[in-house]
Amino acid sequence: MRSELPGAVPEIPVQSIAAAAAYYHNSLGFTLDWGDEELGLAGISRGNCRIFLANPEFRKDYGNVGPTLTWLNLDSNDEVDELYRAWSSSNAKMISAPQSKPWGLHEFTAGDPDGNLFRVFHDFATPERERLSGSERTVLPNDG
Repeated sequence: MRSELPGAVPEIPVQSIAAAAAYYHNSLGFTLDWGDEELGLAGISRGNCRIFLANPEFRKDYGNVGPTLTWLNLDSNDEVDELYRAWSSSNAKMISAPQSKPWGLHEFTAGDPDGNLFRVFHDFATPERERLSGSERTVLPNDG
């Protein structure tokens, strides 16, 4: 059995594949890999981040509606700040500026025209908590 899972690929509900793909490309730097309005689904990517954009026709049988919230985990506070500056300069919809939160995340929030949100963060506190406690991350037991 494979012990690790691949990265999750969220399905983001959008009204128009074309309009959303243009926004994600022009404002957030994603590439349209495949898909169109007729299919009702599109795959976009940026580096290792993959996302599906799905229009109402594609989603109707599944009952999933938006808006959604997707967390993007970066490797440092500097990367969070750098992405904030890049998205801000490309007219992305910025909800909040980067801040280091008391719960140990350095984060900002951005959105898209359909109301979906992205919380972009770096977890700066967990390594320090592990160092102080002398332990690694806890793996929850499988109840199955």
